[in-house]
Amino acid sequence: MISENRNTILAIVLSLIVLLGWQYFIAGPKLERQQAELQTQQDADASSQGLTGSGNPNAPQPSAAPGTDASAPAPAAAGQAAFASREQALSASKRVTIDTPHLEGSVNLTGGRLDDLRLKEYHETVKKSSPTIVLFSPSGSPNPYYADYGWVADPDAGIALPGPDTEWSLEGQATLTPATPLTLTWDNGAGVLFKRVYSVDDNYMFTVEQSVENTTADALTLYPYGLIARRNIPETNGIWILHEGLLGVFGEEGLQEVDYSDLEEEGTIRPPKVDQGWLGMTDKYWAATLIPLPGQEFQPGFSHSAKTGNFQADYLGNAVSVSAGGTGETSSYLFAGAKETKLLDGYEEALSIKRFELLIDWGWFYFLTKPMFFAIDWFFHLTGNFGVAILLVTVLVKLIFFPLANKSYVSMSKMKLVQPQMAEIREKYGDDKQKQQQSLMELYKKEKINPLAGCLPIVIQIPVFFSLYKVLYVTIEMRHAPFFGWIQDLSAPDPTTLFNLFGLIPWDPPQMLMLGVWPLIMGITMFIQMKMNPAPPDPTQQMIFTWMPVIFTFMLASFPAGLVIYWAWNNTLSVTQQYIIMRRLGVKVELWDNLSGMIKRKKPAAGDKT
Repeated sequence: MISENRNTILAIVLSLIVLLGWQYFIAGPKLERQQAELQTQQDADASSQGLTGSGNPNAPQPSAAPGTDASAPAPAAAGQAAFASREQALSASKRVTIDTPHLEGSVNLTGGRLDDLRLKEYHETVKKSSPTIVLFSPSGSPNPYYADYGWVADPDAGIALPGPDTEWSLEGQATLTPATPLTLTWDNGAGVLFKRVYSVDDNYMFTVEQSVENTTADALTLYPYGLIARRNIPETNGIWILHEGLLGVFGEEGLQEVDYSDLEEEGTIRPPKVDQGWLGMTDKYWAATLIPLPGQEFQPGFSHSAKTGNFQADYLGNAVSVSAGGTGETSSYLFAGAKETKLLDGYEEALSIKRFELLIDWGWFYFLTKPMFFAIDWFFHLTGNFGVAILLVTVLVKLIFFPLANKSYVSMSKMKLVQPQMAEIREKYGDDKQKQQQSLMELYKKEKINPLAGCLPIVIQIPVFFSLYKVLYVTIEMRHAPFFGWIQDLSAPDPTTLFNLFGLIPWDPPQMLMLGVWPLIMGITMFIQMKMNPAPPDPTQQMIFTWMPVIFTFMLASFPAGLVIYWAWNNTLSVTQQYIIMRRLGVKVELWDNLSGMIKRKKPAAGDKT
């Protein structure tokens, strides 16, 4: 056996050496050569685009043959001004104010970009005096993140197009509000007038209309595009149950999620052309997405520039023909704001946006997670407190699972009744474990007892536990939602800890010692529930059941407080239900006996050494 283990370990070590050697000497240099070739080609493309007047080097470009897939976007131009702060970047250009019930910010007249956006109703911390959430920031600021629109032409068109440095003129109203759209114009000086109109609703949905007036004697063919770009990988939560990065829904292909790290390796990802869907970037609670009008075909794409560090989601629309003396136009939507569940569902229905609800990462257990959210949200509107709503949903879940849990507790109570017979079997067969086990199984069958019934109440609540965890973690409605007392954010861990006597000692323990009041309550209720059950005959199982509440207490201490409150309340209801059933069946509730048995020392048998 030792020899086999040694051979196995040796094989694993040799395999790792081979893999690492291949990666270092072959795969690594090959990847570097490919990246260098790609960068050289992109630089050449960028230079070519600058000569043809393509406007924005970041824009997705049409191929030489109209109607075929777009090529990868070129990297952003180098040498862009950098500013020490967001405020300096904002003050460096002329802007038009955005003011809505939920948003504030501005549109940059240089480039016509939407690159300044704050969410009025959401703050960085639970304190209302803390700064509001920043979504978009201009290029040149420490964390650029913006949406841009425009047109591109075929490589040999030779037409001057608006780009990032274009100075747009304001036409009419000087503030973008839900009642007053914003109109920007730019004349290329060669007989073509470009117009861009931004409209916004009371929430987070923008409508972007682009038009081209051609006063020349020649027809034009242009391709509309939209893009969302951000510099460098933003700070993410880095947890497997939540996707933060680029994503989109593309027709029948459905949802596609792309991590920042994966896009760094791939460089460019081009899903197939579709006429239904959307794409963009998502954080835990906020998102920005491009939404072409349903029914209009577009080429989506994700890209990363190693040269600039830019991540980009973009789309290229089909060609728009503008006759001599004629006008061409296109329209699309832009969502930029908080991922509120009912709002996204409303947009999906009202604007026919395919699966827009998937902007929230409901996960694999969507069929449980979303109903769980709606149940909690319904009780919240009834009570005005999400914590109370969680308690009421717990009662509802207990009622749903009552027949199954009731059967489990009855089985455990019957096992308590047959304890004397079980003791006789063990005494009768002594060390003959096989015969002993057979007799016990026959007894269980005769009395209709499930020996695993004690685990069932915990097992059946695991899916509910996970769906509630998901709801608390990903839905913005739970963010900064207070309960009572010291719990001011149900989506965050209990801020108290036993190791500074719950704040009496002026010391901030490390994260691993943050063992708050509610985790302790949860651990105690779980311990009581375990001690109401008959002790397992196997010593190993006894040890597991004894230490399980302690392990769960420390494990759940870092989980959202709302989840810990749910578990503690669920344990309390389970203990109450089990107590009533045991009394009804005439079974003695030996909770105190079991607890005292842990304290009292076992008396030594005759002949044992003391």
